[in-house]
Amino acid sequence: MQLGVYSFGDTPNDPSTGRMIGAQERVQQLLAEIELADQVGLDVFGVGEHHRADFSVSAPPIILAAAAARTTNIRLTSAVTVLSSEDPVRVFQQFATLDLVSNGRAEIMAGRGSFIESYPLFGFDLRDYDGLFAEKLDLLLAIRDHHTVTWSGRYRAPLDAQTIYPRPVQDPLPVWIAVGGTPNSVARAGALGVPLGIAIIGGAPARFRPFADLYRTSAAEAGHDVAALELGINSFCYIADTSQQAAAEFYPGYADVMTQLGKERGWPPSTYAQFEQLRGPQGSLLVGSPEQVAEKILWEHEIFGHTRFLAQMDVGRPTHAQVMHAIELFGTKVAPIVRAALRSQTRADRGASAPVV
Repeated sequence: MQLGVYSFGDTPNDPSTGRMIGAQERVQQLLAEIELADQVGLDVFGVGEHHRADFSVSAPPIILAAAAARTTNIRLTSAVTVLSSEDPVRVFQQFATLDLVSNGRAEIMAGRGSFIESYPLFGFDLRDYDGLFAEKLDLLLAIRDHHTVTWSGRYRAPLDAQTIYPRPVQDPLPVWIAVGGTPNSVARAGALGVPLGIAIIGGAPARFRPFADLYRTSAAEAGHDVAALELGINSFCYIADTSQQAAAEFYPGYADVMTQLGKERGWPPSTYAQFEQLRGPQGSLLVGSPEQVAEKILWEHEIFGHTRFLAQMDVGRPTHAQVMHAIELFGTKVAPIVRAALRSQTRADRGASAPVV
């Protein structure tokens, strides 16, 4: 399983001083976090696209290109690219260029976005939410798979035998579909045979199991090799030396963020009792000691059989130093436990399926 981190580049108040962290400072912190993730052996780092005052990243490819110059092995992905309000030609060109800069480590994670600011900002109608994504995904995949493209659609000018350059190092350039809770998007990913990322930010992870089943069923019905599919789980995660420390550092900011989102979306205020339930053995929060977080990753793997886990560590507005320590623990403590357990499981599975001689 690939293990990694993703961030939206939040620009919160520093909880220790109350000072607002500006975009310039936050971007520099984010680059340091990506560099550390590479140094401690994590596999992936994702950067999300938002167009709000509380986030510092509206152009993930630029941040990822800067990170490419400071890293060696880690894969660099958007998390997500809001494809509905982007031009697929430019998205491909930007990430193909990132692939060249990074020597073949770029990925696109395409989604419709959890906020809607980009639609009026770039002149799109929110009523076309579904149609925009489906059409632009179709064009993006056509560009990825063919140097010369003839294409027409409803929301963008047609292409008539147009060649799209530059071409990336990877062939094909990985394109993931990211979903929250939309079955149609899950089925689309399966039918196309492209990797799927499922965001689990609340509730019980087990209730998302039908999405994984739908993804694999849709892929099989479309004739894709189910064994070759890539499935990712993206979750809130925070790691400290002890369980109590993790809860104490993560909860105050997490509660503030979730309560504020609740005002926008009609959720009730976050409570500590809910937080403790969510970070319990069957909840969606991976907040605790390295051993607890590793145990929950492995428990979720029993449910989903996923090939990638991405942790969003800064949603609770911990300090930069705390996030850096959490990333270090993820790479040096959690990852070895998870990888060793999965290697043992693989050997056991192979042994069980070996013929008796």
